[in-house]
Amino acid sequence: MQTGHLLLLPDGERSAEIQGVLVENDDFGTAAVVLATLTGGGILRIAAGSTVLVATPGTDSPAAGSGDSSSGADTVLEEPHAASPIQLVGHPGADEDATAPAAPAVVVPPLPATTPAAAVTGPSEEELALIPAPAGTPESVVGAAAAAHPDALGVMLLSDRLAKGINTKSGSCLKDLSDLANELFVVLKDADGALAVADLLNVLPFDGNPGRWTSVEAALALSSYICRQTGQQDRAEVYEKLLRAPDAMETDPFKARINAKVRQRSLNEPNLYDKEIFRAIDNSNPDAEREWRLLRLEALMFLRAHGGSETIGLKELDRRIGNELESVRA
Repeated sequence: MQTGHLLLLPDGERSAEIQGVLVENDDFGTAAVVLATLTGGGILRIAAGSTVLVATPGTDSPAAGSGDSSSGADTVLEEPHAASPIQLVGHPGADEDATAPAAPAVVVPPLPATTPAAAVTGPSEEELALIPAPAGTPESVVGAAAAAHPDALGVMLLSDRLAKGINTKSGSCLKDLSDLANELFVVLKDADGALAVADLLNVLPFDGNPGRWTSVEAALALSSYICRQTGQQDRAEVYEKLLRAPDAMETDPFKARINAKVRQRSLNEPNLYDKEIFRAIDNSNPDAEREWRLLRLEALMFLRAHGGSETIGLKELDRRIGNELESVRA
């Protein structure tokens, strides 16, 4: 449907020339209404996906121009999308002959209702092979990390709790593993030890429990950042795919679009704990400041693993993560 086309009006009797066409999206970014401005004044609202009867200039009217090519009408034809609902606007009245030849139709298709989640796919078996198998039992992996840093009090406290037995169904146990991996990398700069501990979490699938998944998310984001910094780009991409895999689990298209909208908003407006950090600085409380900065660092790494957002790019994220690491390590 273009400027200059003659559009059959809803009464099925009159036609008017189209002066301009504007598409209005709904709140979810999908085409909802086409506004056709008519020559001589007036705007016709047409639902996206509807079929309207039009003819290009040179024909008497849409009703007069049949599907016969000998009529001289240079008509644009477009087939409706298989999934698009079709409703007739300007169809013949009930008292008219239903067998009369119909005018050529132009379909106003809606925009494709794609969702970001539809593009998310989990890693293949070959990609998962880039994550090395643990060297022994989970408890032995934790014990090896603790033995490498016998003077680190934070590592000792976490490893002592985990040495009693690692239960992947326990949210507190997963939190301890995530904290241990962060302690090893952020404080002790032990990238290999941090990856070994984090990989105990990284291979766990999303079980529908957001509380437990938060610890896995933190481990995946940390692992992605470490691999990016150490040149293991392919391995980093595997962690990032695992991190985004739950986004594709919603099978209902409407719910998937809603979830994608909420997720993008959370990425664009992350909580980076600015007020809390400034309050701790004002109160001369370095311990509280450090705890808040650790939470900010975790949020920044999460954004980095998602490839940034519409408000914070990758270069800016790398700069901020570097600054937070320096502040925490100091």
